[in-house]
Amino acid sequence: MNTDKIFAEAIANEYAPKNASKVLALKKLDRKAKLKANIFAYTFGTLMALVLGVGMCLSMGVLGGGSAMMTAGIVVGVIGLIGVGVNYPIYRKLLENGKSKYAFEIVQLAKEISEEAE
Repeated sequence: MNTDKIFAEAIANEYAPKNASKVLALKKLDRKAKLKANIFAYTFGTLMALVLGVGMCLSMGVLGGGSAMMTAGIVVGVIGLIGVGVNYPIYRKLLENGKSKYAFEIVQLAKEISEEAE
């Protein structure tokens, strides 16, 4: 086994022109169907986790001080907990909408690919 030959072929494949295949189109459609749900879930989840953290810092006295800040921290923390809790159901709903939007195209392309493979 010549490792230099394998390495050279791997480099050559990297620079060779890519043919647009139906499998790549199917993967692209699948990514497109899931993109909005993923972006929302990561963004909203991160923001709500930060809100929860700020609430914890306020309630423990790390930020500010006094009973008013502790009460505000508890309120902010509960808002963060609710946001983190509803993130997944919202993600599932957005994912379902994205999949239903592209379902016909994806199924048609998958049928074409499976028929060609036979």
